[in-house]
Amino acid sequence: MNFYIVIPAHNEEAFISKTLESLAKQKLLPKKLVVVNDNSTDETEAIVDDFSKRHSWISQVISKSSDQHLPGSKIINAFYKGFETLDDSYDIICKFDADLIFPENYLEKLAEHFRNDSKLGMASGFCYIEKDNEWVLENLTNKDHIRGALKAYRKDCFEQIGQLKPSMGWDTVDELLAKYHGWKIKTDESLHIKHLKPTGQSYNKASKYLQGEAMYKMRYGFGITLISALKLASKKRSFRLFKDYMAGYFKAKSSNTEFLVSKDEGKFIRNLRWEGIKSKLKQ
Repeated sequence: MNFYIVIPAHNEEAFISKTLESLAKQKLLPKKLVVVNDNSTDETEAIVDDFSKRHSWISQVISKSSDQHLPGSKIINAFYKGFETLDDSYDIICKFDADLIFPENYLEKLAEHFRNDSKLGMASGFCYIEKDNEWVLENLTNKDHIRGALKAYRKDCFEQIGQLKPSMGWDTVDELLAKYHGWKIKTDESLHIKHLKPTGQSYNKASKYLQGEAMYKMRYGFGITLISALKLASKKRSFRLFKDYMAGYFKAKSSNTEFLVSKDEGKFIRNLRWEGIKSKLKQ
């Protein structure tokens, strides 16, 4: 299977060499890997250049955007600047973060999963973070959810869901749309990826309402948004975040913000979410 990988990177000099080294050591090497150097002011460019000289399948795109770190649109826009440089001879397209260390069998194992199930649309392992000198599961989401840091899509699935949405919530709506189109999603607990910079570490105050806005744009409705906001805020142990999420939802609703999904897709998403909530209540 041909794996193409796009890695958006902004000032990642402390981590990106470890990410690229782990990918260069894969038992199944990617066919192409492009790093999108998005407005970096550190040594990211020089580090990636060094890798591209040693590995013909690694390339770099220099992109200029704002210094503002907003989750969603910025990283997906950077992804597309790399994706547009690639041909379409891939079987699997990956969007990876620049602060990950992959086990040597990572791509090999994903390929095995995709080969064994023609309806498998997305697959990944699990992110682990270092805490008290131990690597522990970065437990921000359900185990059946693929983190935005390490997305891998079968080509047909990627195209059918309309590729990636440049918005906060893109890494949830992609899975919901995949399920809407009948694709399966797999997370492999045996694949442990070291996440060197915990999720959300660089988010700023300007992004605090975007999570609630994303829930509105996915047509969650008030009930599911309320439950999801409570759950996410409790995981992050911050009631202030709950208020921010709900404020973002109502702000998007009052301004008639454009939805990310159609009415039919929204209905499917709400039903899926309610089924998940009810099943957990029964446990």
